[in-house]
Amino acid sequence: MDDSSATGPDQFQRLRIWIPLFLVPLMIVARFFPGWFPEIPLVWMVGAFVPGLLAILILVWWLIFSRARWTERLVGLLGIVAAIATAAMLVDPTMLGPPIIVLTLPTTIAAFAITLIVTAGILSFRRTWVAVVASFLVAGFSTLLTNDGARGDFSFGFDWRWRPTPEDVFLASRSTSNATDATGQPLAESFMNPAWPGFRGPNRDGIQRGMAFESDWEKFPPHERWRNKLGPAWSSFAVADKFLVTQEQRGDQEAIVCYDGDTGHEVWAQEIVSRFFDALGGLGPRATPMIANGAVYAMGAEGWLVKLDAVDGSIRWKKDIRDLTELPPPMWGFSCSPLVVDDLVVIHAAGDDNLGIIAFDTETGEVRWSAAADKDSYSSLQLTSYFDQQQLVFLGSRGAMFLDPATGKVLLDHEFKISGYRAVQPAVVDAQRMLFTSEYAGSRLIELKPTDQGLEASEVWTSRGLKPDFNDFVVHEGHAYGFDGAIFTCLDLKDGTRSWRKGRYGKGQVLLLGDSGLLLVIAESGELILLASTPEEHRELAKLSALDGKTWNHPVVVGNRLYLRNANEAVCYELTQDSVESIDE
Repeated sequence: MDDSSATGPDQFQRLRIWIPLFLVPLMIVARFFPGWFPEIPLVWMVGAFVPGLLAILILVWWLIFSRARWTERLVGLLGIVAAIATAAMLVDPTMLGPPIIVLTLPTTIAAFAITLIVTAGILSFRRTWVAVVASFLVAGFSTLLTNDGARGDFSFGFDWRWRPTPEDVFLASRSTSNATDATGQPLAESFMNPAWPGFRGPNRDGIQRGMAFESDWEKFPPHERWRNKLGPAWSSFAVADKFLVTQEQRGDQEAIVCYDGDTGHEVWAQEIVSRFFDALGGLGPRATPMIANGAVYAMGAEGWLVKLDAVDGSIRWKKDIRDLTELPPPMWGFSCSPLVVDDLVVIHAAGDDNLGIIAFDTETGEVRWSAAADKDSYSSLQLTSYFDQQQLVFLGSRGAMFLDPATGKVLLDHEFKISGYRAVQPAVVDAQRMLFTSEYAGSRLIELKPTDQGLEASEVWTSRGLKPDFNDFVVHEGHAYGFDGAIFTCLDLKDGTRSWRKGRYGKGQVLLLGDSGLLLVIAESGELILLASTPEEHRELAKLSALDGKTWNHPVVVGNRLYLRNANEAVCYELTQDSVESIDE
């Protein structure tokens, strides 16, 4: 007898399925929505959180509105919990945390709901058992995967668990090849006047100066000089003479490595036992080393600050920032690139009280001063020179803070609060103005004035026309060029209005070829794009497939050499120099 019309609490009834029929497609749309509309600010949050919230609504439907028997509801709920918990115990460690929340939880619950939609008319406990089995099968799929971190749109870099990772391939290639350069040890003089001493160049502004280049890549294409694999990291290069210094992960060691820029061969490497991974940012160091006065200063993701001899990589001193602050690394690891100012090396330490920013003696490694600062920052300190005085600028969640480099005294604390973090650098616009940004609140231009106590600042304008996440921007001839979310944008510095917004390059990075009036954009996909730096229109001049894999690392141009890297490989291109006549024009 068909008892679908029975209404007693212990009777099987046909399930009410219109609610999951609406919620499951909505989950799918929400997951892929960020990739379809990258121009929407903070759109990644839709893909990250909405599918999980909708999955919870499916559970509410099952427990309250489904018409299932209460024993079915309890068994179904316990089955889903058991499926997700079992998967969490068996997955690769790289899948723990956000991948469980973003992938395993919503897909497991969706599989449960889809099975119940199909079996809604089965008036027996069998429908619930089948749904629980489907939940275990789908949750078990997560145990077959590894994750190398999220992309800018919050899609994860999943791969099969049994396949070698790029790090595995790199380490295997090192064991079967000669990793050192036969030309021998460099000279000390090579590191005394570095052309590109550290993060984003001499002024940390992402601008190359001193040579102009041809813009016609059809007639004068970049020439690939060398390409090699290297360990994972989001570090860029510091360059002195022909030598490149960067950081990378090598198994359980964080390595500071010097390469020969002519050949790509390793010159020396110094390894420190340390391995940092988070499911969003991925594996390896985040910061870029700095070369100063014949030494290399490097900050590891877990908190090791080291000074090395630039000639052979030997350790002069090292400090564990975690011991100083008595705190673990920030969520996404220590990301501040060291800044050397005179006889001090300064970092953001993310500590409590007055241990937010710490300055160390370059000779001894001892703490010279420290100051309170926001923890919510992945920016690097930057040196400015307003009104013939030097200042250290630090961007945090409260705004922009200016300090005296010699003492750490706060000269100005300009408030521009956000609910999240800041992870980009400020830009000196002119002798009195500075621009700083965030994904959460947009951009602000401030005008500075000297006072007896230090500095004061007034807001010129605040605009939501440029909202980069961790993608630094450049300033050229009255305009800022950078990423508004995942869309490349030109912002007029007169009033903060957009001149144009076009070019879907993901969350990449940009470098200004200052004497050429050209922009080099390395897209998140690894594609290299040459743009005209003109506010009239977004104009692509050339494209080149430069790197394989997700690319967040900052590009470097020294002389006629372009150096690029990501977590998988590094490449050196030679750019064609423009004629003297074109520079004069």
